[in-house]
Amino acid sequence: MFFLPEQAAEYDKKRALTSEAPQMELFVSDERSAIDWISEFLRRRPSTYQEIHPEFIAQLGAGWKKHEERPELSALLADNFLRYDGNGDVPSQIHSYLSTNFKDLRGLEKDDPRLKAKAKDRWYAPDPSKAKDLEQKRERALLKEFESYKSAPGRKLKEFRLEVLRAGFKTAWAAKDYKTIIGIAQKIPEEALQEDEKLLLWYDQALTRMEANA
Repeated sequence: MFFLPEQAAEYDKKRALTSEAPQMELFVSDERSAIDWISEFLRRRPSTYQEIHPEFIAQLGAGWKKHEERPELSALLADNFLRYDGNGDVPSQIHSYLSTNFKDLRGLEKDDPRLKAKAKDRWYAPDPSKAKDLEQKRERALLKEFESYKSAPGRKLKEFRLEVLRAGFKTAWAAKDYKTIIGIAQKIPEEALQEDEKLLLWYDQALTRMEANA
């Protein structure tokens, strides 16, 4: 699928509201597909880090993109998902899973000590309709890292996070900062740019606007 920069931002918004990540990739190949995989996994089965880790590692194979930095599972969870720490009522997502899959936990209230003990330290996908604050937190972190890419010495970035580049390009486009998009695009390998439709679109559009304004 191909979108104009403005349409790409709207697509990302709609995507977060779907019950299942669209066009799930068979293999985890970059940070975005890793987040999609974890999101689908946690929607079906809210789990502890220890339960998620071996399943996640099994997805990381030869299909990982060459120049994409491999994020830690702990960082992906902290930036994109929520963990129940045992305080307050058990979140609905975890309550539903536990009461369905564990006979001895059926029919319990969300504040029942037995349910809370089983739910403690489980990660779960936030309710998409209430995930705005979490998404804003993640975007701020991505843009902070994008600033480090801008100030990185040398001409080339050997390893980077595509999610950081996408967030930075989107923000720069909104600010009509076409020079930043072009400058960063020239720091990454040509093959990495050509393989990512979003980055390539923002780059091509930035070049077009710069030429029009020249």
